[in-house]
Amino acid sequence: MSEHNKQDTHRSANPGDRIDESKSLEEKKQQVAVDSPDITGDHIEVPTYFIVEDSEGEEKALHHVKDAEEISDVIRQARVDENGNRVW
Repeated sequence: MSEHNKQDTHRSANPGDRIDESKSLEEKKQQVAVDSPDITGDHIEVPTYFIVEDSEGEEKALHHVKDAEEISDVIRQARVDENGNRVW
């Protein structure tokens, strides 16, 4: 196997899906996994990380693929009050 192929072995097909633990929270907030038109012509932008607050109020970045189950759990916790305002 050539050196080039060894380096590409663990790469995602989509560069925006790559997880780089050395990035700061602010850098993760800016990373976009998908930024292109879809088949209908609508423009689609998907963040690589979803930023959520934990129980202590600290922000953390959840990767849209690796942490999908935790993201779903956070979404299920969302509630809407009688005025239509989201309550977490």
